[in-house]
Amino acid sequence: MSKFEDNGGYYIDGVPYMDCKITGEPVKNVSTDVKEVIGDKALQSSMYKMFPETLESKPSYKPTGRPAGWHWMAEFVDKDGTVFHKGKEQPKLKGTLKPTKVKPVKKKRVKRRTRDQILVAKHKEKMAAQRKQKRELAKELKKQQDFLTHNTEDK
Repeated sequence: MSKFEDNGGYYIDGVPYMDCKITGEPVKNVSTDVKEVIGDKALQSSMYKMFPETLESKPSYKPTGRPAGWHWMAEFVDKDGTVFHKGKEQPKLKGTLKPTKVKPVKKKRVKRRTRDQILVAKHKEKMAAQRKQKRELAKELKKQQDFLTHNTEDK
């Protein structure tokens, strides 16, 4: 027996396996030099125990109460009187100006079309395309007829 097999390793179809020292689940493709192995699930659970804060518990966005795009404004005065020029705070000007009045953004209401309206619009587009194509064909035919009858516009 080899040292790998003495440490609890085994082969299945030539692939080295070893059981996890915590859960006992088989771990695939291990090195033949290892003495013991920890599986991915056991490692994750131990990491969650060591570092309990996860991304779900921390809010990623903290609202400041300022309107969207305030840092792009040439001049913005916060409710507490703090003055910003292009997003940079100007402590010397604090309290000298009135707070900027923010207009709420009006959301455009999209009117939904019925199926019939959509079909009618598609039909109108199709008919307009057909008329355009017919006009172009008529122009081409006229050019060919003029060419055959030796009619030129230079006369």
